[in-house]
Amino acid sequence: MNCRRHGRKPTMALWMLVALADLAILAAAAGVLVTISVLVALAVLAGGVVAARPLLTKRPTPVPAKSVVRRRA
Repeated sequence: MNCRRHGRKPTMALWMLVALADLAILAAAAGVLVTISVLVALAVLAGGVVAARPLLTKRPTPVPAKSVVRRRA
């Protein structure tokens, strides 16, 4: 059988280019001010997620190591 596999890298690259072109058309239709405000809002949201991530992760409390004292023979 001479069948082409799905999900190859060139296919993904093509769909990413299509998505980028769709975003460009949408940005041109919406206007400059709306596009810039949406980009700024996304940047602020991404910055908030990055800043909050270390605060929300639970770190295990450090357990003090037991000291072992050995006598010499």
